[in-house]
Amino acid sequence: MRILLIGAGGVGGAFAAIAARRDFFETIVVADYDRARAEKAAAADERYVAAQVDASSAESVAALCRQHAITHVMNAVDPVFNMAVFNGAFSAGADYLDMAMSLSKPHPETPYEKTGVKLGDEQFAVAADWEAAGRLALVGMGVEPGLSDVFARYAADHLFSEIDELGTRDGANLVVTDDAGKEIFAPSFSMWTTIEECLNPPVIWQDGAWHTTAPFSEPEVFDFPEGIGPVECVNVEHEEVLLMPRWIDCKRATFKYGLGEEFITILKVLHTLGLDRTEKVRVKGVEVSPRDVVAAVLPDPATVGPRMTGKTCAGLWVTGTGKDGAPRSTYLFHVVDNEQTMAEYGHQCVVWQTAINPVIALELLATGVWQGTGVLGPEAFDAVPFLDLLTAYGSPWGQREQ
Repeated sequence: MRILLIGAGGVGGAFAAIAARRDFFETIVVADYDRARAEKAAAADERYVAAQVDASSAESVAALCRQHAITHVMNAVDPVFNMAVFNGAFSAGADYLDMAMSLSKPHPETPYEKTGVKLGDEQFAVAADWEAAGRLALVGMGVEPGLSDVFARYAADHLFSEIDELGTRDGANLVVTDDAGKEIFAPSFSMWTTIEECLNPPVIWQDGAWHTTAPFSEPEVFDFPEGIGPVECVNVEHEEVLLMPRWIDCKRATFKYGLGEEFITILKVLHTLGLDRTEKVRVKGVEVSPRDVVAAVLPDPATVGPRMTGKTCAGLWVTGTGKDGAPRSTYLFHVVDNEQTMAEYGHQCVVWQTAINPVIALELLATGVWQGTGVLGPEAFDAVPFLDLLTAYGSPWGQREQ
């Protein structure tokens, strides 16, 4: 297996550090628009090679694939570049993985009732082409989406005979401080992506159809495990809701994120001021995207690890009927402590938790345990080998009856 890793930021750097401890691949070409950043990540292992790439150009991606005889493209850049990387991989005859799917576009008339272009629609539209070519595009293979979708497959196969709701619930008690020890606002993941998913109309799967609701709707307090405790969660647009019902029979699918009142207020203000816009505006003779400016002035998520404390939890709350015919409510989860990932890998817990899952998926593909063609989500594969390998990597998952 010869992997092209596109993106050497927070998640890409963590991916390189985790994969360096495994032996299932021949080489990884670490590519970024910033070659210096690629070289820094590539220093993690002698099997790595650094390169420069324009992720907005399918031709640039394809050329790099051909130059290095790449078999698998690992997409670790913001999803705005997904289709260029996706198409470049296909053009070069490589398999493809990403951690977030192609972007959505709200319904032009009733955005908080009906879906427009849904997450992943552009990729699923060409699934037949990938299948005919004998190539695999494994989409949404991060933590959420990704591990949460693996949990859905596991619940359907081993815990439930009938599923009422697949409810992804994400929460944390992470705190970032400045040099003086004062708590500051510093997102632990890409601010560009966070704005995109939090301000778009959230999608809900209900009784055989997708529909939308208003951002931050249906607040609920969810008690997260391992000391994180109760966190208010709200509806957010996310890929699980678009992936899980394609392979798993359920009456309802939701995604709720523990944002917190401060974060929600900031996002609302950004939207009110138009600072969430991606269209460029001219400022003193220079054209800039307001959202790019917001992301640029905030701390880089890859750098906040040393000043961060706490844990993050990704999980899936499943309700329905158990295999024994009795009502069942189960939370499947994965908790990561920032202190541990910083000490062992030098990467903060949120990007590390995202990055470990595609590494595991690639290992399963390399060994032939997972096989498939077309555009597939994690639900299309057996969950048990994945969860076993997650534990073998030293990061076990948990299960709690609600």
